[in-house]
Amino acid sequence: MSGDLLRQFHHHAREKAQDPAHRKTIRWAIDTYDAAVARGKTRFPDWEAARQRSYEIKWEAVNHLDRYLEEFEAKVIQRGGHVFWAADSGQARNYVLELARARGVKSVVKSKSMLTEEIALNPALEREGIKVWETDLGEFIVQLRHEPPYHIVTPAMHLSRGQVIDLFREKIPNDVIGDSHEELVAAARRALRREFFAADMGISGANFLVADTGMIAITTNEGNGRLCTSLPRIHVAFAGIEKVIPRLQDLATLWPVLATVGTGQHITAYSTLIGGPRTPQENDGPVEFHVVLLDNGRSRLLADSEQRDLLQCIRCGACLNACPVYRNIGGHAYGTVYQGPLGSVLTPALQGLAQYQHLSYASSLCGNCTSVCPVKIDLAHHLLHNRRNAVQEGDRPWRERLGMRLWRWAMMDRRRFQLAGRMGRALLRAFGGISVLKPWTESRELPPAPTMTFRERWRKNGAR
Repeated sequence: MSGDLLRQFHHHAREKAQDPAHRKTIRWAIDTYDAAVARGKTRFPDWEAARQRSYEIKWEAVNHLDRYLEEFEAKVIQRGGHVFWAADSGQARNYVLELARARGVKSVVKSKSMLTEEIALNPALEREGIKVWETDLGEFIVQLRHEPPYHIVTPAMHLSRGQVIDLFREKIPNDVIGDSHEELVAAARRALRREFFAADMGISGANFLVADTGMIAITTNEGNGRLCTSLPRIHVAFAGIEKVIPRLQDLATLWPVLATVGTGQHITAYSTLIGGPRTPQENDGPVEFHVVLLDNGRSRLLADSEQRDLLQCIRCGACLNACPVYRNIGGHAYGTVYQGPLGSVLTPALQGLAQYQHLSYASSLCGNCTSVCPVKIDLAHHLLHNRRNAVQEGDRPWRERLGMRLWRWAMMDRRRFQLAGRMGRALLRAFGGISVLKPWTESRELPPAPTMTFRERWRKNGAR
């Protein structure tokens, strides 16, 4: 299985890297994002102080996860809500399926949630004959294309306006689809409006779980999030156990930081707190409120002191946009729910290093991901951790293991090192443009092999 995943990754990465139109679309989107984020950071008196405070909040939460999760659960139950602890994807799916069967649910509207992608919720609901509508504009677009999200924040980043126009004209045949951005948004709104009112269940994610109030915090730029969580009679919120934060006042830091690095805004258009089902005094809101807390390998990650800080991630997408590899191969090449540097370290941690160790090598180790992370996760270091662990488990190709042993053998002795250097220069002069160097020379001109080593040049010319 791991070999199949590696081959698929290489195939898709090569295909996307050689597609100039795809790369142009992605680079334009990320360059626009970079400019917005740079402007957004200027609104902070001290951006690094905001990063430090965000790190401290999440570090406290993750390192006292049991206490804050129990506090959150107790407050939700006090407000009349339900909390279900799911050990894995199967338990999370089954809880919602059983709830849907018991309540006669026929239609579901969803706000954007990467966690439901992680547990493959949509296919499970559809197998039960339940119609599922993604209502975030980007998610709606990729759902119509039968594709997974391309990016954890901007799911349809890889598509041009022309492609979306063609898609809407094919998939929304009973509407007149215009060419402007505004007309495309209006077409999606018309298509989804009736589904909001017809849905029996609304499903959302949660950016944060506020322990001291028992509320979920959702931040979006489209009104769909509030419609999904208030119009249907049942609201189910999915969240990983790492999403908890200690206090309501922590949102005063985390919401602006998330908005800045996520989209370049000072604050997103809709910042919503939901604490339970509607009360007799309220005119709107769900009759039932359920929170599904998912583990799915997170407790195992929590127990690993070396990688525990991965649970501090707030899913802002900044590391994806900063990564030169992601900029060239895009999100779908990774073949995982979480892409880019985040996915390259989180996926092996949650789903097993044996299958996904190749993702840790999809990196230049430039450190951009670490420098932009708003909660100061050292992603570049984690990439190295995974590479080291893969080697220790003996799960690397035999050619690589042999090459590293030969390299170590040569480096352990001065004479062997000198011999290897002479042999290397001879091989470069004879076979430099072929065989093992071919991937390099396909796109670069190989420099000529040096005529003498540094030591030889030093002895000839002397210290000056």
